[in-house]
Formats: sequence, structure tokens, C-alpha cells
Amino acid sequence: MFLPASIWRRQVGSKSVFCWILRRKLSVSSPLPSPPVLPSYAHQPTPYNKMMADEILRKRMEFLGPSIFYYYQKPLNIVEGRMQYLYDESGKRYLDAFAGIVTVSCGHCHPDIVNAVVEQTKLLQHTTTIYLHHAIVEFAEALASKMPGNLKVVYFVNSGTEANELAMMMARLYTGNLTMLALRNAYHGGSAGTIGLTALHTWKYPIPQGEIHHVMNPDPYRGVFGSNASSYAKEVQEHIAYATPGRVAGFIAETFQGVGGAVELAPGYLKLVYDIVRQAGGVCIADEVQSGFGRTGSHYWGFETQGVIPDIVTMAKGIGNGLPLGAVVTTPEIAQVLSQRIQFNTFGGNPVCSAGGLAVLKVLDKEKRQTHCADVGYRLIGRLKTLQQKHEIIGDVRGRGLMLGVELVTNRNDKTPAKSETLVLFEKLKDLGVLVGKGGLHGNVFRIKPPMCFGKEDADFLVDALDYAISSL
Repeated sequence: MFLPASIWRRQVGSKSVFCWILRRKLSVSSPLPSPPVLPSYAHQPTPYNKMMADEILRKRMEFLGPSIFYYYQKPLNIVEGRMQYLYDESGKRYLDAFAGIVTVSCGHCHPDIVNAVVEQTKLLQHTTTIYLHHAIVEFAEALASKMPGNLKVVYFVNSGTEANELAMMMARLYTGNLTMLALRNAYHGGSAGTIGLTALHTWKYPIPQGEIHHVMNPDPYRGVFGSNASSYAKEVQEHIAYATPGRVAGFIAETFQGVGGAVELAPGYLKLVYDIVRQAGGVCIADEVQSGFGRTGSHYWGFETQGVIPDIVTMAKGIGNGLPLGAVVTTPEIAQVLSQRIQFNTFGGNPVCSAGGLAVLKVLDKEKRQTHCADVGYRLIGRLKTLQQKHEIIGDVRGRGLMLGVELVTNRNDKTPAKSETLVLFEKLKDLGVLVGKGGLHGNVFRIKPPMCFGKEDADFLVDALDYAISSL
């Protein structure tokens, strides 16, 4: 090794020469260690002999809507799943740290749920609620038993979007008011109605969005008031006073904003705001589409972390472990407003989905998944925060249990989103065998929300893979 003569003549004896030599020496003598290896898993995937990725992509582009997007520069053809792992067309195994967008709660192809669905399918696939069937009432009773307070009446739908649409209609009918309040950075669905509740411009089409107002997001990391819940609550009160007729239909919030980047609301915020909204004649809606069923570890429902009981709760995704299933749970008084007309959902409470949903609740209880999420999440958060100290690009690590976010920034002081770096790391993680989600307005937050069977070995591998990927930038 030699130092270029021009540099040596100018800087001989200086600290800069020493640093230059040290950097060169380190770059030569300190190569990256070997990449981490997936934990062993005793499953042999079935050989795949159907359509390959290139042909599927070509047909998607020809026959499916052009708005459908995919992850990765070369999209994956996922053909099989077992618990927390997925397999592509070549048989390569991946650690699924995103659970089909926070949908697979118990694990891919969990045998208890598969058996419940198959056995019901053999007997009866569909009738609708115009006839009686035991599966829907058994599921409704079991679900209602998980709810606090007077939340006893269940409406089954097919998705989180439908659940939020129905909840908004309930709020308006029950209160006689029109104005809905939602949070900035929220995601509540993509229908014509719920697009109005959503407050991320990347998901909003330029169509009329009804009488919906978005108040300040109580984000402890990026919010203007930090973790000061009372300041955010005061802004809600002022917004009602200045920007509405003074009476509102309802307020809807995710306790942990999912698409928005795993943002947990400032502590104590919902308790303050629920009081303000109810004084203004509104009802309070908790969107538990992503944070419900014990995923946060500390509580079964996300809203319980804020010490509140909503008037209406919406849920989907993990409720069916991948089945198209959602629900709205409310009080008998609010539920009564829908009886003034016919309220009907053809597939809501379908026997197969009801049998699968009941099996999900039983598995979560039998396998103590809430406690498991708390234990594994504690380890995962601890290791991610240690990694944050090592890598400047990690601006924030947040969340609870297995509902986590890692926000990447190019500058910790001004919190500039690391957009391009996130894309590079996203691809690197996939190559290492880890599938995560992306979120936040700028797509710079890794969403880590795996199936709830995700173990401590998986957590360690994920962190080691992220460390390796960042180190190789």
C-alpha cells in the first residue's frame, strides 16, 4: 500500500494522513462477515410445477387492474406457507415478518384452522343469514366474550374497509350528526367512503370525501408536540369549535397506525379525546384491524393500552388468519339504529369463515399467543434498539409485542426520510431471506408484524439480517 505523492507532500505528519491510512487499512482487512442463516425448520415444500413468476407477471399486467402493485424489483412468486415461513417457486424459504400485511395471526396453514375450514366446507359452504346456522352464533359469542364493557353486538363483514364503512354509518345514524374526525397519517380503507377517513395522500383518489376532518397526529417521534397528549387533545377541541358545527358524529383512530408506519399514539391521548368527542355528541371508534387479538403483547386490543373503552370496534385481518373476514362490535343501543332499515351482508358470517374465525380465537388462547408476542417482542425491540445505537440510519424503533416499526432517516436531527436507502435495504433483506413491510408517508419505515408464532430465533435472525444489510450499504 502506498500514499499518493501529492497527498503525502501536502499532509505528511498530519492527522488526516493517519486517518486516510487507517480507513484504507480497515477497508482492506475488515471484510463483511458471512451473512446470517435462517433458523432450521423441518418442512420440505411440495415441488412446484405450475405457472412461473415471469408468466404470472405478464398475465397480471394483461388481465388485472393496472393499480395492483407488487414488492421488489423482481417480484416473488410465493407458492407455499408453513407457520412463520414462506416458500417461492424454487423452494427457497423466507422468514415472513409481515404476515400477509398483518393478516396471518396464528401462522400460515395452521393445522387447527385448516381443519376447521375444510370440515365445514365439506358440509356447507354458504347460505347467508336468512337461515340459521350454529357457526355464526358460536363465533359471535366467542368474539363478544373478548370485548370489555357493553360491547356485545357483532356484525360480520368481509374486510376492514367494510367494517370501517359500517362503523361510520352507525355513528352518523346514532348521533344524528354528520361530521367525522380522523387522524392525519391514518389508514382506514380504500372504498369511496373510507378513503375520506384515510389521511395519506398516496392512498387517496381525487373524489368527494364527505364531511370528514383530520386532526393532528399524536406521533411521539414526528409530532409537533412530541408525547404531550394534552396538547394534541386541545387541538382536537379547538378543531371541533372552529371547523365543525360544534357537534360531531364520531372519532376514529388506530391505536397503532399500521400503514402509517407502526406509530403508537402518545400515551393518554385517547382518554382525553374520547371525553372531548363524547361531549360534542359523538361516538368513539377504535380501528383494531391490525393491532387486535393480542398482537401488541401487553393487551388483547390496542385501545386497552390507552385505558379506554370505545363505543364501536372494527376488526379484520388477523381475525381470520387469511380468510376474507371482518367484524364490527358495538353496544346494543348503537346497534339498534340499523334496525330502522334492512342491513344485510351476503357473505358476512359465512359458515366457512365463521368456523375459521372461531378456530383462530381458540388457537390464540390455546397457544397463549398474547404472552408469546410480549416475550418475543421484548427481545426483538431490545435488539433493534441496540442496533439503533450502532447505525445512524435507524432514527426510531417503536411499537409493542409483534407490532413494530423501524424508521430510517438520513439525518437524525432533522429526521429526513431515507427513501432510497430503504429501498436498497428492502431488497437486501429479501435476498437474505427476510420479508418485511414498508410504511409511512415516505415509505421509509420497515413494518415488522409477523405471524404470532414468530419465535426468538426468528427475531435474532431478523436483527442480524438487518445489521448485515445496513453494514453492507
